Amino acid sequence: MLLTIDIGNTHVALGLFDGRELLHHWRLGTHRQDTSDELSAILLSLFALAGVERSSIDASIISCVVPPLLPIFERTCVKLIGSEPLVVGPGIRSGIAVRVDNPREVGADRIVNAVAAADAMGTPTIAIDFGTATSFDCVAEDGAFVGGAIFPGVVVSLEALTARASRLSSVEIMRPPAVIGRNTTHSLQSGMLFGYAGLVDTMVARIRKELGDSARVVATGGLAHLIAQEAHSIERVEPFLTLEGLRVIHDRNRTPAR
Repeated sequence: MLLTIDIGNTHVALGLFDGRELLHHWRLGTHRQDTSDELSAILLSLFALAGVERSSIDASIISCVVPPLLPIFERTCVKLIGSEPLVVGPGIRSGIAVRVDNPREVGADRIVNAVAAADAMGTPTIAIDFGTATSFDCVAEDGAFVGGAIFPGVVVSLEALTARASRLSSVEIMRPPAVIGRNTTHSLQSGMLFGYAGLVDTMVARIRKELGDSARVVATGGLAHLIAQEAHSIERVEPFLTLEGLRVIHDRNRTPAR
C-alpha cells in the first residue's frame, strides 16, 4: 500500500491507497514543533484504529509547502516504512511540463492538484483549492501547467477582517437566509459565501478567455462543497484531489518492470 502525505500550512492530509483505491484518509493540524518520534506515535495510532498493519505499507510520497517539516516527515516515513519517501519537487516525473517563469517557486501542492485535475477531467482544466489560500491552478490543452491565481483563503479573510474591525466578530461560514443580510452575522456570511462564489465565477470566466472556453473546473478543499453550491462554474468537487494527485505521481515514478 501507498501512504500519501500533503503537508499544508494549516493541515496535514494523509491517505492510504491500495492500488487506485483510497482505503483510509486522515487530517492532522500542522504543528511545526512536532518531532519524528511524536509523528510516528500519532501515525501508528491512526493505523491501529483503522486496522492497518504497518508492514502492509511499502511506499510513501510527500508534498510539502512548510519546508521545516519536510525532513521531520521524511524521517517519520523511514521509521515506519523502512524506506525514503518520494518527495514532490524539481526532478520528479509529474507527467506535466511546468511552463511558468520560475518553476522552482511553484508550490508542490499546486503541481499535485494540476496533475490530479488533468488526470480526472482531461485538459484544459482549472483546479481550485479552497485552503489557507484559494488557488486557481491551470493546465493548458497540451497538458502543461501554465500558472494561475492565488487569493487569501475564505477563513484567512474572515480572520483578518474580524481582527481589524472592532465591532465584527467571527461567524460560522454557512449559507445565510438571503444575500442581503439583515444583521451583522448574516451580512458576514453573505460576503464570505456569495462573495467568494462570485469571485470564483468571475475568475473562471477570465481564465477561460486565456486557457480556452472548454476548460473544465474541479474544486477541492474544506469549503469546496459549500462554495460549489453557489458558484455555477464549478463542475465537480473532489475532496481528496491532492491525495489522488500524489498517487498518480507516485505511479509515474515507479521503476518500470524488466
